[in-house]
Amino acid sequence: MKNLLQLENVTMQFGGVVAVNNLSMHVAEGEIVALIGPNGAGKTTAFNCITGVYEPSNGRILYDGNPIITNHPSGKMKKIYAGFEEDRYADEKVLNPTPDQITKMGIARTFQNIRLFKSMTVFENVLTAMHVRAKENVFSATFRLSWKEEKRMEKAADALLEEQGLEAYRNEKATSLPYGLQRRLEIARALATKPHLLLLDEPAAGMNPQETQELSAFIKEIKERYNLTVLMIEHHMDLVMGISDRIYVLDFGSLIAEGTPEEVQNNQRVIDAYLGVAEDV
Repeated sequence: MKNLLQLENVTMQFGGVVAVNNLSMHVAEGEIVALIGPNGAGKTTAFNCITGVYEPSNGRILYDGNPIITNHPSGKMKKIYAGFEEDRYADEKVLNPTPDQITKMGIARTFQNIRLFKSMTVFENVLTAMHVRAKENVFSATFRLSWKEEKRMEKAADALLEEQGLEAYRNEKATSLPYGLQRRLEIARALATKPHLLLLDEPAAGMNPQETQELSAFIKEIKERYNLTVLMIEHHMDLVMGISDRIYVLDFGSLIAEGTPEEVQNNQRVIDAYLGVAEDV
């Protein structure tokens, strides 16, 4: 399998604080890969670097074999940089796409705290996301010449809601849905952008055991249905160990382990840093 996503020596430093330190990892096409670690380990920061929310202080990110994000310490950061490999990418062109450009490449994400469009209906949330792939330009949008495209997207949005079991809530405000359905809607909205790589940031947060079990089956179902590759951050170890092909473990911004669920479960560094204290949290 080829690598769909690859991080090389990615470092994210805020002032004097190194939140992600020289992170290298990959996600092969068709895999479900989990990124785990204690709170504050740098997991969401890594997601933010991949999706263009943050410009990493150093390193390179490749998608489908092509560099999409590249940076190196310069200016004030070069003086205070506390990471590794500070000159490795100094001769390469800086690449810093915006989140919407990343989405158009085929990378979609959800957030740890649900970020639905609160004033919109369930249908409008999905339809809005579909505009990322709209086949229109400024001229056609200005002069209302894209009504066929609007109708196509409306039909596609309804089809997606039906596929995800959300058609009964089509005209309800997104925030009126039960918590578990809001999570499902957020994932459906991400699917509306037609991603190849789906990033899920703590999708089971706030869910009870039954909802978490249903989410596990849901993730596996959409992976197969939409031919997705999935990278997720998650604290629910039953979910992580049950559906992940491989797992990366961060602690204080650094990678401390990687491997299959069985290998990670039996890694003493992981047990000491994270899994061994799960019952005490």
